[in-house]
Amino acid sequence: MTKKPKLRFFLDEGVPRAVGRRLSDNGHLVIYLQDATASGSPDQLVCAVAQANEAILVALDGDMKQLAQRHGVGQRRYRKLSLLKLSCREPRAADRVGSALSLIEHEWKFSEGSPDRRMFIDIGDASISTKR
Repeated sequence: MTKKPKLRFFLDEGVPRAVGRRLSDNGHLVIYLQDATASGSPDQLVCAVAQANEAILVALDGDMKQLAQRHGVGQRRYRKLSLLKLSCREPRAADRVGSALSLIEHEWKFSEGSPDRRMFIDIGDASISTKR
């Protein structure tokens, strides 16, 4: 039996606390933006804090997806930034994350050993996409 990985998540402002509870109830470490930096912090700072904490950034903000694509995947600035983008409706976010948790854990385990370990997962109301 494969040991389940314990992941670290950094929840951006606006992500429902129910998402954090779902993640922590499943044995993962959750860091809330309000506990790590000031509310209203610019996206670049949020990305830097998530990366410094070696945590997967969880965001509802559409700008985070563009920021991660522009600076994360294949770029040096946030080369180890992983993003869990919630494109679903906010009331469904915790349930959608719960449904996708085994995929998230699998993708994280799959990236183990990579020098620039990162993943990008977009969870919509009816779809989930991932990039490595």
